Amino acid sequence: MSFCKDCVRGVTHEGTPAGKWEKIGGVDCYVATPTVDYPKDKAVLFLPDIFGPQLQNAQLLADDYAANGFKTIIPDYLNGDPIPADAMGPGKDFDIMKWFGNHGQDKTEPPLNNVIAALQSQGITTFGATGYCFGARYVFNLAFENRIAVAVCSHPSLLKVPDDLNKYKEASKAPLLINSCTHDEQFPPPSQALADEILSSFEPGYKREYWDGCTHGFAVRGDMSDPKVKAGKEGAFKAAVEWFQTKL
Repeated sequence: MSFCKDCVRGVTHEGTPAGKWEKIGGVDCYVATPTVDYPKDKAVLFLPDIFGPQLQNAQLLADDYAANGFKTIIPDYLNGDPIPADAMGPGKDFDIMKWFGNHGQDKTEPPLNNVIAALQSQGITTFGATGYCFGARYVFNLAFENRIAVAVCSHPSLLKVPDDLNKYKEASKAPLLINSCTHDEQFPPPSQALADEILSSFEPGYKREYWDGCTHGFAVRGDMSDPKVKAGKEGAFKAAVEWFQTKL
């Protein structure tokens, strides 16, 4: 498995995060809680990209999910060792594959499992999951085991196509939304077309949004000064919220 150059590119978004950090199952998590009444037995797992829950962009998105009525948790399944936000800057040459060697599923799944178990002990019985880039891999893994009820993936990375798509259709019961885009080495147009071919008859529900002119990473790290990227980022979020509202 490998990454692409766009996995480490992006722009830090402006805003002031409103959530708070909590220890859940011994794991640091960014938690965004709705200010209105919400179902206490449901939560959204926000599975971040390689920049982790420390990236302000991710925190602001979690706050936005909470503003739409979903308690949202970003687990630090990177064990306090995300790629630093300044690696997104121009001229940076971060060695992502060296970093990845210490962040395989043997290192990242145990903290994620601990968070889920702790949330279940708190009375949460139904999970949605939204994964960005690196995080989409874990959305698929959770869906394979039907540990989540609803799945959203934006510009997914590290998928084996078509194997993971076929496995999803065979094993999962979680409705799946994929936010895709024009320029994406990790999930390029041929993979997008295969997803449509394989999952179009997926009974629980499948939908793929396509955001023209956008590049891998747009839904969380896109340059909001670019009108197409802004439309894609905001549209991908709206599509995710609507998916959760109708399926979760």
